[in-house]
Amino acid sequence: MVSIDNLSVEFSAKPLFNDISYVINKHDRIALVGKNGAGKSTMLKIIAGIQQPTSGTVSKPKDITIAYLPQVMVLTDERTVREEAERAFEHITEMEQELGHLNNQLAERTDYESEAYMELVERFTHLNEHFQMMGGMNYQAELERTLQGLGFKREDLDRPTSEFSGGWRMRIELAKLLLQHPDVLLLDEPTNHLDIDSIQWLENFLQTSANAVVLVSHDRAFINNVTNRTIEISCGKIYDYKVKYDEYVTLHAERREQQLRALENQQKEIADAKAFIERFRYQATKAIQVQQKIRQLEKIVPIEVDEVDNSALHLKFTCSMRSGDFPVICDEVGKSYGEHCVFSGVNLTIRRGEKVAFVGRNGEGKTTLVKCIMGEIPFDGSLKVGHNVQIGYFAQNQAQLLEGEYTVFDTIDRVAKGDIRLKIRDILGAFMFGGEASDKKVKFLSGGERTRLAMIKLLLEPVNCLILDEPTNHLDMRSKDVLKAAIRDFDGTVIVVSHDREFLDGLVTKVYEFGGGKVREHLGGIYDFLRSKNIESLNQLNTTTKDVNTPKVQGEGAASYAEQKALAREQKRKEKALQEAEEKVTQLEAAIKILEDKMSTPEGSQDVSLYEKHGRLKAQLKQAEEEWEALI
Repeated sequence: MVSIDNLSVEFSAKPLFNDISYVINKHDRIALVGKNGAGKSTMLKIIAGIQQPTSGTVSKPKDITIAYLPQVMVLTDERTVREEAERAFEHITEMEQELGHLNNQLAERTDYESEAYMELVERFTHLNEHFQMMGGMNYQAELERTLQGLGFKREDLDRPTSEFSGGWRMRIELAKLLLQHPDVLLLDEPTNHLDIDSIQWLENFLQTSANAVVLVSHDRAFINNVTNRTIEISCGKIYDYKVKYDEYVTLHAERREQQLRALENQQKEIADAKAFIERFRYQATKAIQVQQKIRQLEKIVPIEVDEVDNSALHLKFTCSMRSGDFPVICDEVGKSYGEHCVFSGVNLTIRRGEKVAFVGRNGEGKTTLVKCIMGEIPFDGSLKVGHNVQIGYFAQNQAQLLEGEYTVFDTIDRVAKGDIRLKIRDILGAFMFGGEASDKKVKFLSGGERTRLAMIKLLLEPVNCLILDEPTNHLDMRSKDVLKAAIRDFDGTVIVVSHDREFLDGLVTKVYEFGGGKVREHLGGIYDFLRSKNIESLNQLNTTTKDVNTPKVQGEGAASYAEQKALAREQKRKEKALQEAEEKVTQLEAAIKILEDKMSTPEGSQDVSLYEKHGRLKAQLKQAEEEWEALI
């Protein structure tokens, strides 16, 4: 269906791909894997026609459609959610308008026996059949199903997209692609902005409704459930496995063992040849054999071995002194913002050494309860942090707290103690800071890089209670393996807020479910929790919980409707305030960056007024960030 032939890509004369060829077939579900920087995103852009290769071609029939979801995209805010999603059906809208135009002509004309009239009837019939085959007037129902599957509520569909965060607007873009039903769907990290229920819905859609799919994802459970073929990019080449990800991991390990044995044999062959040449170089009777050995060495092509997987590196969070038996006790804890109740009546006790997960839809209060535990926001009820509890907290905005003038290496060197300092380079490599990347200043790192660095820093600080809020969002699978093993071996208490089922599997022994203003405890791991609900998607949780646990009372429907309207207004106000706060932070960061660029010039470094303005902007940024955090 789509043929990639002899593809090569070079950046600054450095090859990224070299003479790659493969074919994407109908109904292929391909996981594109490889270390960060191997070229996965570049490959998707080339297939999508956005980027051109140095050489080679991408061939496809003219009628094949390709849709591409990048990790980051420019989003517009000129329409409602529904109107934006309807853009996926522009071709159907055009057909509908044309049918209306033809229908008007048929109604106005009376020359029923003429050839022109019969041609008009035939044209209308043909177009109408095509219109019905494409979904016709039913596309609104499909549009609503898709948006609701990705987490939107029905009342959200007529709200302006400008009222939603960047993550939710990315969901709209994903919905538009899915609704187009392209022949080839290219997805670059599609789960980054989704919660567990939306991920499971997307899994089901891709399994049952999509055509060919090529995706890049660090969510192991997601790609293992969706894909049936794995293409690995390594050392500028590809290795094509006709198996899902878990089976690929085994075959990849076997291939690397074969590479190592072949390299060992080659090195022995080279050493033997060099020894022979050195020994008999000046003996006339051996001149012919020496020349043969020299030519033999010249023809040897060095065997490349896949880079060492640093995820095998064993790390462990440093556990400080022993804490009390109950690090966290909540007694009737509640939190409200105005009329909006996030949760109420929360009763939970976390014992020393337990590893628990907070799960639920976005906006149900997981991060809010974490902030209550950390004492960052006021709350109702009683919440006690136990004796000698030392908390290591990884917040979603943790990266903003790093010192920008330090290098990556210096940041970790300042917290590393004892023998661990000898392994700093290995640790940085395991979290994708190998080579020159360790010498970059923090202020020049991307958001994802800062997040990874903050996680390494926390990894080395002595604590006895870890609270991790979405710790895997910017980690690849190797880094997640390192982190998961470190948490599993940690002797203290752990609370993990996460939507990553694979990461939580085998890690936690208790799940707290957030939903409907309540927090419910479930013993067992994440898959025990899902099986206990007898569901495939967490979308069904709210309905199930309400039917079983909430008795109906007279007048409840009317009250619920009024409350929902009030909640919707409050939520709309909050989201608008949050968006304005985010924009203010972004504007101030941009202004500071421009000012710092001026200060780095010879003229600017002597301008005292620039330094004074820089100080004022920094103070404003700190205040803006505090206001933003208070709204989260």
